[in-house]
Amino acid sequence: MDIIGTSLKRVDAFDKVTGKAKYTDDLVSGHALIAKVLHSTIANGWVKEFDLTEAWKVKGVVDIVTCFDVPDIQFPTAGHPWSTDPKHQDIADRKLLNARVRCYADDIAAVIAEDELAAEEAVRKIKVTYEEYTPILTVEDAMKEGATVIHEERPNNIVVKSQYEIGNFEEAIKEEGLIKVVGDYETPVVSHCHIESANSFAYMESDKIVVVSSTQIPHIVRRVCSQALGVGFGKIRIIKPYIGGGFGNKQDALTEPLNAFLTTRVGGRPVKLAYTREETFASTRTRHAMQFHIESYIRKDGSFAARTIKAYSNQGGYASHAHALVANAVNGFRMMYPVGAIKSEAYTVYTNLPTAGAMRAYGIPQIGFALEVHVDDIAKQTGLDPIRLRKQNMMKLGYVDPITTITCHSTGLDECIERGQKYLDFTKKRLAYANQSGPIRKGVGMAIFCYKTGVYPISLETSACRMILNQDGSLQMQIGATEIGQGADTVFAMMAAQTIGVTVDKVHVVSKQDTDVTPYDTGAYASRQTYVSGMAVKKTAESFRKKILDFAGFMLKKDPWDLDIKDNNIVHTNKDEKLLSVADVAIESCYSLTNSTHIAAEESHHCTDNTYSFGVCFTEVEVDIPMCQVKILGIINVHVSGRIINMQTARGQVHGGMSMGLGYGLYEYLKFDPKTGRMLNDNLLDYKLMTAIDTPELHADFVETDDPTGPYGNKSLGEPPTIPVAPAIRNAVLNATGVAINAAPLHPQRMFEAFTEAGLIK
Repeated sequence: MDIIGTSLKRVDAFDKVTGKAKYTDDLVSGHALIAKVLHSTIANGWVKEFDLTEAWKVKGVVDIVTCFDVPDIQFPTAGHPWSTDPKHQDIADRKLLNARVRCYADDIAAVIAEDELAAEEAVRKIKVTYEEYTPILTVEDAMKEGATVIHEERPNNIVVKSQYEIGNFEEAIKEEGLIKVVGDYETPVVSHCHIESANSFAYMESDKIVVVSSTQIPHIVRRVCSQALGVGFGKIRIIKPYIGGGFGNKQDALTEPLNAFLTTRVGGRPVKLAYTREETFASTRTRHAMQFHIESYIRKDGSFAARTIKAYSNQGGYASHAHALVANAVNGFRMMYPVGAIKSEAYTVYTNLPTAGAMRAYGIPQIGFALEVHVDDIAKQTGLDPIRLRKQNMMKLGYVDPITTITCHSTGLDECIERGQKYLDFTKKRLAYANQSGPIRKGVGMAIFCYKTGVYPISLETSACRMILNQDGSLQMQIGATEIGQGADTVFAMMAAQTIGVTVDKVHVVSKQDTDVTPYDTGAYASRQTYVSGMAVKKTAESFRKKILDFAGFMLKKDPWDLDIKDNNIVHTNKDEKLLSVADVAIESCYSLTNSTHIAAEESHHCTDNTYSFGVCFTEVEVDIPMCQVKILGIINVHVSGRIINMQTARGQVHGGMSMGLGYGLYEYLKFDPKTGRMLNDNLLDYKLMTAIDTPELHADFVETDDPTGPYGNKSLGEPPTIPVAPAIRNAVLNATGVAINAAPLHPQRMFEAFTEAGLIK
């Protein structure tokens, strides 16, 4: 029975399509109080005082909490595993409510009321006196001498600066005959735009604070709440029901710490704190805007002799995931093309923009755009073929990263490129489209990527799983890893069924995570779940299977080693003759008068390995130069993610990632008023997302390899599909028009400026 690799229906499909799935808001008790946050109307300064007189007059107001009323505790919010080494701990730079305002819409006070209308009215009636400073929105302004200090712990506004060098760069560039290619590239601030906004409700049971939350990281949020309130871990309980997406925004403690505090203010009564779409845009997290300066030195044969990068990451007002994002980006710069001497310098800088945090693919969409655009710039300047250039210099099987020691255990990128090239007839079209004239032109472009699987050795990777045999031969499976819409519960069920020898319908996944009950897992992020949590599932399933066979051996008076489980039955090893059903074993184990044993297993996995996934995007575009519009005529992503667990969910992940990449490449960016720092397009009317009308037919293909480190030969897939799309589009526009646009997205205004400068629009 080979379940792995099939296209099984999602285990949560019925509940979700019928509306039976219960999300956080569905579970709020009818008598819950409503909390609303007062957000600052300045981006940089201090709250001096509040006038609460009129707010207290609003009928239904129960409590008003200001930044002067919360515990004087600074805590970190990032969804990283805790480190016992203080040097590797997240930066603690935020309080529950902040008197020092560091971004527009900062959290400065909260109202608790009997209903939403009263809470909203009271928030509007709070008067605030500020000491206001000029907003600092760019890394250039933040790093200027004399710039206003945003956090006193960082007097130069630089959160972290890091650098590395592989080989001797200065010596390498002395080689004769090298061609130098220089480029500056930038990527924007964008929003996650998950369906379900940030929300939670909190209450108390005895002296324990319970928070029901839409979060990717329940066990980590428990720790953050504990730190923020200054109470023990055991005093906090986090429950995660179904969640309507996160994309990394919910890999952060958002509403939970404040809500945990608010319930203590009202005697433990339930308090609901749900952000509007506008608040989710402005007051949660964004993707980091990054700027890159890249210099490459290329030999005439196309091999890279040396490369250097300088990267700047706009962190916004608070640290959140901080330098980890740009550090991952410059690591990706090295890993994708690990040849020649390589030098890097990276800065993460505080500004007064909204706080940037984790977002799908964690810094790699930023460097993926800059690097793959740069490689096409190299090809154009040198006359080299862009595919040959990439194949010649890209990561090869067996590569061991000199800094992280991550090894390329399996690849298949060559075949990915070949399939994508063939699908789009890339080489032929690229030559045909190279020298066009006229207002409407076609072009083709491509981009490759590599992506790690999880975060080892940068951070801890651990997971646990629990299985309990039911009396009817089915099993309950609990995992700390969270289902956030990506299909994790389905692949975990398939993994368990495959390993134990039962059918998938016998595996009942407990999708709700509860930190008082559920075994520990750090959560959903970094494309880690099938790789790290999957190994915990496999180990637990193996232990669970052995216990079933041990009891079957007792019942049959046979050596368990001579027995196997196939299709829910106990059989002789290498035979199909049914001896017992698993249900027979289950009922006897529970109710035996001589040997009652409740069969259960729990195992944990500490992952101490990592591996690379690869892939490519090929696209064909039509560029209307006078209208400054790009139309996608054809697009394909080809991925190598080891062995595919569920082909149907895999395709869904790729299609979703491609759509996000299309938005990133063509439309999405957040705008800010330079005078105030206020976000100008904080809603889904003004923020341009991909729609069904915009979306071309999406094609996905897979090259399957067997990665020796994955529990079932698998490796990362969830995040990679979004990486190569934007640079492939830009490179296609370059092929069509000859104009190099080095910033994302390629929106009409940017194209108008570029085409005008190039003389294509007069």
